[in-house]
Amino acid sequence: MTSFGKFLDRSIKSLAGEAINNALKDADVDKDELQAAWVGNVGAGIVSGQVCVPGQVILREMGIGNIPVVNVENACASSATAFQQACSLVSLGAHDIVLAAGVEKLYCDDKQKTFDVFSGGIDVEKADELLGQVTAMLEEAGVVVDANGAGKSRSVFVDIYVGWALDHMKRHGTTVEQLAAVSAKNSYHGSLNPFAQYRDVLSIEDVLGAKEVLWPLTLPMCSPIGDGASAVIIVSEKKARELGMSRKVRVEASLLSSGYDYAPGDQAPPEQGAQQVYKEAGVGPEDLDVVELHDASAISEIMYYEYLGLCDTGKGGEFVESGQSRLGGKTPVNTSGGLMRKGHPVGATGAAQIFELVCQLRGEADRRQVEGARIALAENGGGFIGTDIAALALTVLKK
Repeated sequence: MTSFGKFLDRSIKSLAGEAINNALKDADVDKDELQAAWVGNVGAGIVSGQVCVPGQVILREMGIGNIPVVNVENACASSATAFQQACSLVSLGAHDIVLAAGVEKLYCDDKQKTFDVFSGGIDVEKADELLGQVTAMLEEAGVVVDANGAGKSRSVFVDIYVGWALDHMKRHGTTVEQLAAVSAKNSYHGSLNPFAQYRDVLSIEDVLGAKEVLWPLTLPMCSPIGDGASAVIIVSEKKARELGMSRKVRVEASLLSSGYDYAPGDQAPPEQGAQQVYKEAGVGPEDLDVVELHDASAISEIMYYEYLGLCDTGKGGEFVESGQSRLGGKTPVNTSGGLMRKGHPVGATGAAQIFELVCQLRGEADRRQVEGARIALAENGGGFIGTDIAALALTVLKK
């Protein structure tokens, strides 16, 4: 992966090319050996106007052509989707060496373009209906919001996250200090990651005292926008043996699903997805040594502790507060710093999670290394329709 950050002077071709070349070098594979490629991107069509063929544009600039190139746009799960699709085709025997990559440039002189990228992550024909429902829920909880600010002065998703936070606080007694503990923990992890967008360490008090986005969320409790790229080389078992690869990591299971209109009391899509990927991989949450999950907000991480079975329902706040998700804890989560500190260049996020976990399973994560890591899980979600996520990707990797 590239470093994540603000790179106004770089193009998606420049960023993606850096990540892809580094991945090829790491795998000791020549670009001419690639048999297919999947490239995730969300915002180029809005931010730069590069629609239709971003993957081909990126690869042709590198001298890579005459292979199938699939452009993947699937909200925040775009490059995780690219990875899952690439793995599926290799598993089916269609290819032996393929590329899955993701790239994003969200920093832009016209900030409205950036907001428009995120505003497209919901059903735009029902945007007013959704925002009306969220605003009514927040006002019922005593939070008065300027509904017109959603999608203009803040991402539309902030209002959704605030709704989740207030609901979790009401039902389970989760505290603002526990929300802040997520951000503080991830800031420590991010300080150890040379690729992270933000490297400063924050205390719980720092997080609580930061600028408020919308109560109870402060700025460090929300993932930032960012620019960056990430890339992964996937090979068949047969080809790995032929090439004598010694640093390989095995994909035990990679699942792609989506939300649906489920009844109250039914399992939420992320919980269903977790159970399915555990079954396919033959593992359980108790077997996980390290996890990268989609902490788009502090409450998102707490809820996904519970969805993934890392702790009981309603105990996510206690899980982070007790240090169990910190390096040295029971199940370290977001050792990269997560979206909140590593950064969130949307199209690059999923593959960057895979990058972090591969480093962990190879024992190459330096100061943020989880000792003895053998089994890892990545969860990457995106978009929002109805009452839950639109896209969900889950992957289990093994040393």
